[in-house]
Amino acid sequence: MFKWVDHVVIAVNDLQQSVKDYEKLGLKAEVTDREVPELGLRQAILPLDESGRFLELVEPLGPETPVGRTLGRRGEGVYLIAIAVDNREQAAADLKANGVQIIEGPGGPFIHPKESHGVLFQLVERE
Repeated sequence: MFKWVDHVVIAVNDLQQSVKDYEKLGLKAEVTDREVPELGLRQAILPLDESGRFLELVEPLGPETPVGRTLGRRGEGVYLIAIAVDNREQAAADLKANGVQIIEGPGGPFIHPKESHGVLFQLVERE
């Protein structure tokens, strides 16, 4: 069912400073300050290689957004791990059949963090 880790989303307090910090690690931001109001965040995309895999840095647009609430509870760090699947609806259905709690939402389905020891997983379709 799962193919590979597609991307990792890292919640940060200051997107611009975080981009500079990750550039010191040798990563170059492809997108540096894109606002995504429907998700309540600003993002930067840092490609890892030619495969299309990447790190995504996200700063919340406010404290009551999903990323803002998570930052308030846990601080900066890994927010989400996206896993590639062939068909996300089928993968979600298979997981539900196994008793896994699935969250439907923008960009989802997601595996609820209570199912995976505090890690939010997103299912994404990739070939």
